[in-house]
Amino acid sequence: MRVYIGIVLMAVMVGCTPPGPLSEGERLPRPAATPSQRGTKAHEALEGIDSLMWVQPDSALKVMLEFAGSEAADSMDAFEGHYCQVMVAELLFKNYYAQSNLTEVLKAVGYFDSIVGMNGADARGASPQRGVSVRERDAFLAARAHYINGAGYYEHDSLIEACGEYLFALRMMESYFAEGEMVGHKARFMALTYNRLGDLFSAQFMQEPAIYCCKQSLAYDRIAQTSTDKIANTLLQLGKQFDKLKEYDSASYYYERILEIHPDSQTLLYRDAVCMLALSEYSAHHDTLASLDSLKRMASQAANEDERLGRFVGIGSIYQDMGQYDSAKVYLEPVLGKYGKRGKVAARLLRDIALIEGDTVKANQYAQFLIEDVTSAAKNQAQVSQLNDMFQQHLQWEQEKAEAERRQTEQLAARRRLVRGVVTAVVVLLVLGVGVWWWMAKRRKEHEAETQTLNEEKQQLQTQVDDALQQLQTVDDALQQLQTQADDALQQARTMLPQRVADLYRAKVPNRLERIMDEFEAAYPGAMERVAAAYPNLTKTEAQLFVLSFLQFRAKEEADLLGLSQNTVLQYRSNLRKKTGNASISSFLEM
Repeated sequence: MRVYIGIVLMAVMVGCTPPGPLSEGERLPRPAATPSQRGTKAHEALEGIDSLMWVQPDSALKVMLEFAGSEAADSMDAFEGHYCQVMVAELLFKNYYAQSNLTEVLKAVGYFDSIVGMNGADARGASPQRGVSVRERDAFLAARAHYINGAGYYEHDSLIEACGEYLFALRMMESYFAEGEMVGHKARFMALTYNRLGDLFSAQFMQEPAIYCCKQSLAYDRIAQTSTDKIANTLLQLGKQFDKLKEYDSASYYYERILEIHPDSQTLLYRDAVCMLALSEYSAHHDTLASLDSLKRMASQAANEDERLGRFVGIGSIYQDMGQYDSAKVYLEPVLGKYGKRGKVAARLLRDIALIEGDTVKANQYAQFLIEDVTSAAKNQAQVSQLNDMFQQHLQWEQEKAEAERRQTEQLAARRRLVRGVVTAVVVLLVLGVGVWWWMAKRRKEHEAETQTLNEEKQQLQTQVDDALQQLQTVDDALQQLQTQADDALQQARTMLPQRVADLYRAKVPNRLERIMDEFEAAYPGAMERVAAAYPNLTKTEAQLFVLSFLQFRAKEEADLLGLSQNTVLQYRSNLRKKTGNASISSFLEM
């Protein structure tokens, strides 16, 4: 079946090969723009196979085999031919076949590199409206071409070239796509690339780079919502790196995470995680019984001899560390010289036991299995150094890119702050202007209202004043009238005073004198007060005589009214004249 698939795929590759093949390593010159042939049956078929490959690579391989014999395969242009070569390599890789079109993939790498970044279009004449999306799609294809080319190099043990291609693929993706755009297929691609780098660094015992790449792979796996099996495999790789660094608690953490998200005890991944956790726990806490029990239980559940002997190495290493050398030999000797690295681990442990027991012959025999490791270690040292330099350069590139993005973000933020500041200032000025205008308009309206109110109040007040003046005039007229009436009444009282006084005297009524005095006061108001003020030493009788004299009463009549003798009255008159200087009361009547 593999032979059949290989023959058919060779036909596919021949059909995908664009005309005019380039020599290996040659870059394809940027072709002139031609009318786009997108939308052809060939292109639609390839895009359909591509979409299927991300979810079902085995089904996609079958569809690709069918496509090889179709008429659509004969209509491919240069772009589709190189696109086809990249997908063939990916399908071989994802279906666990060795890559057989290295030369064609290398040409595809050159082709896609040549068309990426052509100012919004590609070599096939994409419309300006679709330029950006086309360029980004071609950038993704270029990154995929580098990635699968790296996988081909890795299969042929060209680790430096493989690492360079993987790192280039990452840089191309990070150059063309923002972090937020790394979703879907792009996120899965980033996870796969970092995972491949993690495997490469792990194989060279470069733990720090391997840990970095595995963690990056996990981050993109979560974004792409990759299956738990894929995440669990990456967690297993991470745990192994921490084991190599003797950071056993960290290693145990990742193994435990695997058992949480992948609890299916019937799978190899689950059994691997249990065994690795047992070895880490033993190294960290020397829980011998629990660790041995887990390893022996997993050995009994092994699906095949290779897996069972792999568990034996772990069991033998614990017995060797405990000093139980006979038990260690039981588990290590069946593995000796077999199964690659496991056999060499067993040889190393058995050699150490032989040296402890003083059996140099066996120690030398076991050492023969390790000679290749010693020579390859010296040979790989330079390669590891070069790989580390490449990784450090990539980290430096990422740091510089992050720094450039940070500066760009800061500049953009500064521009935004400036724009916000200007906009805010303009808005504030507008608000202030509107506020001042509104305040002035309000004050103007208030002033107009106040003026109108004042005018109304002034008018009301004027009306009130006019009314008051009118009322005062009325009162004045009334007073004038009253005064006239009072004057007429007073004049009448004065005219009638002699007659009324005479009537009172003749009437012989009680209190004639007081009533006569009242009549005088009524006719001449205030006269007696003025007299008293002018002559404060006058007695009451003298004041009464002053009035009776004015009323022309005779001495005899005065004596009758006062109830005195006539001589006494005459004596009072004499005293009155002395005190008043013989003045008359008439001068006090009109004051």
